[in-house]
Amino acid sequence: MATMTLIQAITSALRDEMRRNPDVLILGEDVGRNGGVFRATDGLQAEFGEDRVMDTPLCETGIIGAAIGMALYGMRPVPEIQFLDFIYPAFDQIVSELAKMRYRSGGEYGAPVVIRTPYGGGIKGGHYHSQSTEAYFTHTAGLKVVIPSNPYDAKGMLLTCLRQDDPVLFLEPKALYRKSKGEVPEEDYTVPLGEAVVRQEGSDMTLVCWGAMVPVTMEAAKRAEDDGISCEVLDLRTLVPLDEAALLESVKKTGRMIVVHEAQRTSGFGGELAAIVAEKALEYLEAPIQRVTGFDTPFPYTLEDVYMPDPDRILRSILQTYRYEF
Repeated sequence: MATMTLIQAITSALRDEMRRNPDVLILGEDVGRNGGVFRATDGLQAEFGEDRVMDTPLCETGIIGAAIGMALYGMRPVPEIQFLDFIYPAFDQIVSELAKMRYRSGGEYGAPVVIRTPYGGGIKGGHYHSQSTEAYFTHTAGLKVVIPSNPYDAKGMLLTCLRQDDPVLFLEPKALYRKSKGEVPEEDYTVPLGEAVVRQEGSDMTLVCWGAMVPVTMEAAKRAEDDGISCEVLDLRTLVPLDEAALLESVKKTGRMIVVHEAQRTSGFGGELAAIVAEKALEYLEAPIQRVTGFDTPFPYTLEDVYMPDPDRILRSILQTYRYEF
């Protein structure tokens, strides 16, 4: 085992797969000589050359459009969008072309494009470098949405994505790039998509989270123990495909549910999770489902710590939900 940060695990996965499969290549703004704005591709151009680690113009629609063409000709491109906030010029390419390619061709053509992009707050990036808009893409049939929360999952799930034939939006929590550290196997391994994991067992309440909100939620769950409340923390890991069975199993066991995400509240993915539980496990609930989220405003710079869910906000919701009486 090697100890890695989350960003080191991403780099390791890319390097290992490029060595294993010559069809894997990287393209994006500053990914080559500069190694990416967060240095996720540092050293890869030096090892694999400019033909496989390509700096592109500042043109997101061109980056994704080129990646689609490469995939149709048998390559396995990994385009990087510097920040999720910058992806919208390529939105039509992603939702109208990339996500539909397998369906519109009757399965004749796959589209093995893995779009890597950092998302979320936590680095004082302001409103153009801090958004969490994963829900836009979970609404798109044909596109997988993956969000790791630690180095082990980051490497294992990225390797899984690189070895399958469907398009993936691989969202990397930039707040955890260097903050999250853990042991990562030196031998080859993968982590399956569509399987949530229980980070902490509990009996009184289910806390559902993903990405950068996992360690924040874990801290809130730890504090809740002082009030005699046992919280189960469920890390979804992938939003599409969703591990609905794990979600329902946990909620049926605990009888209460809180969803935590840093995206704004309205139309966030937490609403979809609440709907699933309301449809399929309503009779098990002992309190209304709660959401602890960002606010329905642009992402602020000076008030970033107020906007993003923190352990105090989550704990208040835990106490309110636990003490609820019909």
